[in-house]
Amino acid sequence: MAQIRHALTARREDDFAAWYQEVISAAEMAEESGVRGCMVIRPWGFGIWERMQRLLDDRIKATGHENAYFPIFIPLSNFEREAEHVEGFAKEMAVVTHHRLIAGKDGGLIPDPEAKLEEPLVVRPTSETIIGDAMARWVQSWRDLPLKLNQWANVVRWEMRTRMFLRTSEFLWQEGHTAHADETEAKDHTLTMLEVYRAFADEDLALAVVPGEKPENERFPGAVETWSIEAMMQDGKALQAGTSHYLGTNFAQASGIKYQNREGGESLAHTTSWGVSTRMVGGVIMTHGDDDGLRLPPKIAPQQVVILPMLRDKPEDEALIAYCEALRATLASQTVLGEPLRVLLDTRPGKAAQKRWDYVRKGAPVIVEVGGRDMDNGVVSMLRRDRLWDAETGKPAFQNPSREVAGQTIPDVLADMQSVLLTEAAERRDANITRGVTEFADVEQHFAASRYPGWVEVQWSKPTGAALEKVVERLKEHKLTIRNVPMDAAPVDGACIFTGEAAVERVLLAKAY
Repeated sequence: MAQIRHALTARREDDFAAWYQEVISAAEMAEESGVRGCMVIRPWGFGIWERMQRLLDDRIKATGHENAYFPIFIPLSNFEREAEHVEGFAKEMAVVTHHRLIAGKDGGLIPDPEAKLEEPLVVRPTSETIIGDAMARWVQSWRDLPLKLNQWANVVRWEMRTRMFLRTSEFLWQEGHTAHADETEAKDHTLTMLEVYRAFADEDLALAVVPGEKPENERFPGAVETWSIEAMMQDGKALQAGTSHYLGTNFAQASGIKYQNREGGESLAHTTSWGVSTRMVGGVIMTHGDDDGLRLPPKIAPQQVVILPMLRDKPEDEALIAYCEALRATLASQTVLGEPLRVLLDTRPGKAAQKRWDYVRKGAPVIVEVGGRDMDNGVVSMLRRDRLWDAETGKPAFQNPSREVAGQTIPDVLADMQSVLLTEAAERRDANITRGVTEFADVEQHFAASRYPGWVEVQWSKPTGAALEKVVERLKEHKLTIRNVPMDAAPVDGACIFTGEAAVERVLLAKAY
């Protein structure tokens, strides 16, 4: 078989940003749309998002939520009710002011001055306000609580600097919104959904995330508490992969979400919101990809196994396809990682070696090639995407089991690959978190010494107000941010690296996407 290596032109160690963009292109995941900040998600990329959506939707519904849908247009007055919220999104809002176009003097189309809306409509940047209105109608009594809603939708935030999947003006996401009778129940639910995200990220996407609370300056606009899962990319930067917010009664007050309590009085509901988006696809690329393209955890691969017969446009092709179809049927009848195994028999015209490299770049977990000689010997040639190269020969690490053995063992290979990718991500994360730093000068030196410095854990006194602003500005000078307070961090035992006061928490510092 031809052993030509079809690697990417960009390498991670040389130019991580260029490598990332090339992976997306080479794997046929997405492309520019012609509208600034918006992307066309191609079938393979959308297939990954559909798998993520399916798995997360099941987890969300298992916690008692129901899916609903709310309008993409939100009256501007909704945002004006909640000052902190609108301030947080004001610079990113896309606004609709007219409902009709007419021909202009130069022959082009212009908004009709007679068609100006009485009230501008904001294209949904997030839905707290409009869902709050619905909750105010639907919640009348304590018997109506808790109310647990989720929607899958697109949102628009007018980003200045965009990058496909990671930060786009339009993106896809889910946003959950709940109303509860009291603070304790709402806070508990906030952490319940954080754990749903952690489990999804680790068990399905193999990201090895760190859950924890965000500092005051990183809270969602209008939130009382914000919690996040943070993932480490291969260049050492952090990616905020999901957030869960306890909103207190702030949005309930603004939207009028009140209910008759058990004692017959009137109380404000306590609300939460939480969401993850297509930026998690970018996180998968930057966590698992290699210099040959994407590597997909089997749970989210649109096709877990791809079978490629080496067709020659000759009569014997029929027998070869039948041989491959028997393997496809055997695999398709089995389950792996709790679901039916997804397998594709690709009989399109073209050289098998070229198609192999197409699927390598797409990250298909297992690629099976079958030629006439393989069929005659009753075997197949099989590649694991996570172990692509033979270290001794430098050639693709083909295994040659019999067709029957391949049909029996590939499910176990996929399960092992899912575990291997999580282990790799966790070991990389742990190896690149520096601890024991007690002076800010050492933080500066650490991040200046390497292109890919990872994260640094430090102790701090949790300053607020002006003291916190001073810390944030100091970090900003080095393009650093506080990621979160890890839930499993060790107890504090020293002074705050910023103020010199007694520390109360450990926080992670990093450059971030």
